[in-house]
Parts: sequence; structure tokens; C-alpha cells
Amino acid sequence: VENTIAFTETIITQLDQEPEAQDASARLREQVAQLKTELDRKEITIAVTGDKGVGKTALIKALETLYSNSQPWPDLSVQFQETPGLFTVKDSGIEAETTAMDIALASDLVLFVTAGDLTDSELQALQQLSAPHQRSILVLNKQDQYLSTQRATVLQTLRQRVVGRLDPEDVVAIASNPAPVKVRQHQPDASVKEWLEPQTPDLTLLNDRLTQILTQEQQQLVWASTIRAITRVQAQAKQELNHLRRDRALPIIEQYQWIAAAAAFANPVPALDLLATAAISAQLVTELGDIYQQKFSLSQAQEAAKTLGSLMVKLGLVELSTQAIGNMLKSHALTYVAGGAVQGVSAAYLTRLAGLSLIEYFQEQEQSETSANQQQFNPEQLTQKLKQVFQQNQRAAFMQGFVKQAVAHLIPKSSQPQPLLSKPSAVSGQPSAVSFP
Repeated sequence: VENTIAFTETIITQLDQEPEAQDASARLREQVAQLKTELDRKEITIAVTGDKGVGKTALIKALETLYSNSQPWPDLSVQFQETPGLFTVKDSGIEAETTAMDIALASDLVLFVTAGDLTDSELQALQQLSAPHQRSILVLNKQDQYLSTQRATVLQTLRQRVVGRLDPEDVVAIASNPAPVKVRQHQPDASVKEWLEPQTPDLTLLNDRLTQILTQEQQQLVWASTIRAITRVQAQAKQELNHLRRDRALPIIEQYQWIAAAAAFANPVPALDLLATAAISAQLVTELGDIYQQKFSLSQAQEAAKTLGSLMVKLGLVELSTQAIGNMLKSHALTYVAGGAVQGVSAAYLTRLAGLSLIEYFQEQEQSETSANQQQFNPEQLTQKLKQVFQQNQRAAFMQGFVKQAVAHLIPKSSQPQPLLSKPSAVSGQPSAVSFP
């Protein structure tokens, strides 16, 4: 818990350094302070979730009735909270499901209620709960609807379905609102009297498990839910910080893309790998790294730029980009500068891809004061980001707009006889999508 709090406060401190984020950082710091005070709380919230019609409301009513008469935890306040039904099929269904999961993840303990074998959707929901280590109990409700010989089989099947997610003892069967039983009584006069006799809820297994967990794991439940809450604050701080840093990084990328464009336009290179190398500057790596507090020495920045260029060539991004841009630039007006224009625009485009990939890469790195001699690139992760950014920026409409913008930077309007760019749909050989192995 202490480490999570400390790391979150470190991110908020970094956010403090951004003048535009003073209000946001103050709000987030206040949330962390509030969560610190809850580490020793004696209140436990138990969320009751599940699909519509599984008996969530009846279960809460039965539990509250049971514990109103006898409270096994005299020094502990326990509150039950019902979530909206999961998997609701209506216009607001997605919103309802998101709200249900948010309530469940914000609680200390979850009772996940089902009325039979788990569906794929229910298994996925349980996976969502187990990923952030949300303590949960799977509750098979309405066991009275099964024959006594079937109950053990159904319960065992459920336990097998959740192996690796829940312990066997965390899968229990109950009947929160059992159906009344028809009673037939023969009278002395040979008549038969019949009536429906209400049945008492059967919560024995669930009550035993709840008693054990709340007696033995109370503090762990509080700490775990506090960690999840602080992690959510941490995510908000990272999102705000990354947004501000991206706003600062984009003008730098634009500056270097036009520098690369001008250099390649004036001095075309004979090979694609040289174009990629020329497009990516070590200084760009350094300046973007500074924004994201990822410090690089000069030699490390040079090596990173070289790695980026090499990856672009290996992935085929340089060839694909230059071919697409060359096709877009086909026009009689630009024939006299065709070679330089293609390389200039391509250099700008590749620089932009590299810069955006670095932004995505740095955003996933842990914000830390890592020293220069410890800072290393992860080639696999960088490759993934390059593919992702290229796929996002290869749309024909975007590329055509980028080419127009680049040409305007490279060739003064006075010397441009209004070049016409090829329409994306008319470009022969231009890929509309790229697949990677």
C-alpha cells in the first residue's frame, strides 16, 4: 500500500510542475489524502452483482435479516450494495454494465450471484474482477430449483469453471428466496387440506464463508480496495500528465519533421535506409525524452535514433510510405523536383511516425528519475508502437493532407503552379491497409 501511495504521489508531484494542471493535481492529492485516512476503517462494503433475475435483491434482504438478529462482527460495520444487472440488453446496457463493474471494483468484497452454470459473459466478468485482485465469492443461488442429487454436481461444475480464479471454498450454493412447498394434510373426515408453506432462506454455506473472511481477512480487504482506489487516482494523474506532455511534444515533432524534410529535399539520399536514418534525429529523441523525464546520454540517443530507423526499414514502413507519397505527388507541375519532393515529404512523414511512436513508448514507461546509464530501449515494445502509430497514420485522407502541408513547406507558393495531388482512390499500388506478421 505504501509503495502504491508513494508512486502515485510522485506522479502528482510531476503534475504539480505543469502550470496548467494545478487544479487537477490539488484535487488528486486531496483524494490520496482521503484514502490514506481509510486504511484503518472498520466499515466493509460488500457488492452483490450478477445478471438480471439471479436473485440479488432477495439475497441482500435475506442477509440483512440474518445479521439484524445476530451480528458475527460486533466491531465491524457491514453494508451490502446491489449493482445494476450485468449484461442488460437495452440502449443503456453498456453503461449499466460499466456502472455495475465500477461499483464491484470499488467495494471490499463481491458476491457474484448466478442461478446456474456460468455463461461466457459471466466468466469474462469474473476475470475482470480477478485481474485487479478483487476478493470475490461465487454464489449459486436458487439451489432449491435443483434436485438434491443435482446440487452437488452443479456446484462442482462451477468450481471447475473458475479454477485459477477462485478457491473451491469461495464457490457456495444458497437459496435466498426458496419456493414455498406444497403441504398436504389428511383430515379425520377423510378430506385433504393443502397449502403452500413458506421456506426459510438457506444461507448456511455463504454465512460460514463470510464469517471466516470478515474475521480473518478484514484488514487485507481494506488494504486491497484502498490500493485499487489509489491506482485509479494514479491512472487519472498519468492521463492528465500524458495529455499535457503530448501537447508540449507535438510542436517539437513538427519542428524536426520540417527540418528533416528540408534536408532530404535539398540533398536526396540514394537508399531508403539512409532516408530513415536522416529522418530521425538523436536530438529529437533527447528532447522528447526530457519531456517524459526519460533521460538519455548523447550516445544513447544516437543509438535509439539508429534503432528506430532500422526498425522502420525492417517493417517496410519506409518503402510503403515513399511509394504512397510518390504516387500522391505525381503531377506534371512537380516533375522537375519529383525526386527531392518525394524524399522531403517522406522524411517529414517518417520523422512524425518516429516522434509519435516515441510519445506512445514513453507514456508507458514508469515515471522515474532513471539515470542516463540505466535508460534502455525495449525494441519489442518500440516495434509494437511503430506498427500501431503507422496504422493510425496511413489513412489516405490523412496522408493526402499531410503531403499538401509538406509541399507547402518545401516549395514556396510563388514557385508552385498549384500542384494537383492524386486522389487516394486513384493511386495504383497504394496500400489501403498494411498487415504485419
